[in-house]
Amino acid sequence: MIEELTSLSDLGSQNDTNIIINDFTITFCTINGSGSATANNTILRALFQMGIPVSGKNVFPSNIQGLPTWYSIRLNKDGFLARSDETHIIVAMNPNSFISDLGKLIPGGAFFYADDIKIPINRTDIVIYPMPVKKISRESDVPNNLREYIANMVYVGVLSQMIGIPLDQIHEAFDVHFKGKSKAIESNFSIVKKAAEWANVNLEKRDAFRVQPMDRNPNLIMSDGNVAAALGALFGGVQFVAWYPITPASSLAETVIEYLPRLRLDPKTGKDTTVVVQAEDEIAAIGMTIGAGWAGLRAMTSTSGPGLSLMTEYAGLAYFTEVPVVIWDVQRIGPGTGLPTRTAQGDLSMVNYLGHGDTHYIILLPGSVAECFEFGWKAFDLAERLQTPVIILSDLDLGMNQWITTKFLYPDTQMDRGKILWEEDLKILGGDWSRYMDIDGDGITYRTVMGNKHPAAAYFTRGTGHDEKALYSEDSVNWEQNLDRIKRKFEIAKTLVPSPKVEKVPGSKVGIISMGSADPAIIEARHSLVRQGINTDYLRVRSLPISLDVIDFIKEHDRNYVIELNQDGQLNQLLILAVPTNAMSLISIAHTDGLPLTAKWIMDRILQHEEKRI
Repeated sequence: MIEELTSLSDLGSQNDTNIIINDFTITFCTINGSGSATANNTILRALFQMGIPVSGKNVFPSNIQGLPTWYSIRLNKDGFLARSDETHIIVAMNPNSFISDLGKLIPGGAFFYADDIKIPINRTDIVIYPMPVKKISRESDVPNNLREYIANMVYVGVLSQMIGIPLDQIHEAFDVHFKGKSKAIESNFSIVKKAAEWANVNLEKRDAFRVQPMDRNPNLIMSDGNVAAALGALFGGVQFVAWYPITPASSLAETVIEYLPRLRLDPKTGKDTTVVVQAEDEIAAIGMTIGAGWAGLRAMTSTSGPGLSLMTEYAGLAYFTEVPVVIWDVQRIGPGTGLPTRTAQGDLSMVNYLGHGDTHYIILLPGSVAECFEFGWKAFDLAERLQTPVIILSDLDLGMNQWITTKFLYPDTQMDRGKILWEEDLKILGGDWSRYMDIDGDGITYRTVMGNKHPAAAYFTRGTGHDEKALYSEDSVNWEQNLDRIKRKFEIAKTLVPSPKVEKVPGSKVGIISMGSADPAIIEARHSLVRQGINTDYLRVRSLPISLDVIDFIKEHDRNYVIELNQDGQLNQLLILAVPTNAMSLISIAHTDGLPLTAKWIMDRILQHEEKRI
């Protein structure tokens, strides 16, 4: 146990009645590429290890290095972890954003800054703490070329001392981050300890913000959605991944690569049981994925909106040829290149109607890191059971930011490979089968895959018109019957896809409907609305096609506020099409500024609408 420099009771002269414990937001204002991510994640993990509910939000530029970046950590003793509108503590390390950062701090907030930044501070309503970042860095034993990166550890030490993070928690967080590499751990920790010692001697605690250990995180872990999705895919039996780098999806495929040696190694041959290919572009990636899916492998690709746009024609091919594939779309803000490092939910309409002609898709909408893992393996079962592409819509906030989550649950069902005929099956049938003949009446036909050695197993797959035997056909009746049969699968799908999450309050006639990463802000907003005398029911859509549960929820409420992160209310539009008779009850509350929603923004918009009714 590392000896503490001071006890919490000795931290300052604030009156106990003014102390704010475990309920504030810290924002680190740094320069992209300066190595601040290690410092910020260290503080986040240390707070998590203390049992305090925390979340981290990274707002970073799309260039490699040099522009401002902001990382916010929210602590909330009650477990509300959506983005906050307010910043209570700022750590300012970037002279280029210094003035604007200073203006964002609430009155009474604490402003820590590198003292080599010689910009005047004119505010008198905040507490100011200068930090000798360069001085402490120069006195360290690290090489000169690393001092710029190690300098961030100065604010780790100063802040830890001033708000009460025990240094042994920082050391433990380093151990996790550097994976036990003692040299890296100790070189960073030496700076932290020196900075904490300096703060203990030279700074008087004059702000209200403190941390104290809690017990709110038992059996929880920290992860981001991309890591969870990759692990879910591996536990779901993924055998082939083709991808092309794109923010914010790249780390999903990279995590698959990282965990392959540990999770997907054949114990007899020592070879990988999953193939990962970095393709030359997104079109090649989806083409490879469809080829692997057609061959019988559990195949997946990951991308973001611009990449999915390029994949459109191939997605339509997979739909019409009925090839099971999984596509992850980690959404960012568009259109065009847009803001590659900002979050949004703007791809829903595109995905729902992806491709020319008549297409339908299974769309999964995870709202938590745990659901990214769950849908990561369930998507393969759905794709193979229904012989169709399954598209999972995550987003940058869910995919790249760190979240507290329950431990991932091992798949609780056997893999569902769907209707596959093997040699023995074809032998029983005497080789008499047809690839696109619906003998069960559910729209789902039987298929064979590569490796089946029966002479009748082969068929020709084509994206043009074909009959039940997979033979070329331009017959108009046959064409329409084939499309109708494929569409029939999606009625079955409604009973197979994840059902919505619903929370109800007795007597409420006001509903809230949403999807994905808007969930934490809505949970907090509902809590705040109760204090305003407004009780709400809540439904989170987790999949499309829209199920009867969603339709019934809409019909049960006089008003349904549909909250989402896009400009035109894309989910709201789909709900209107699903329940046109209740269209007037659907009220769109949509917002797209590239940042995660806040509870205050949601509450204010709902209150505005409710006040209009009075």
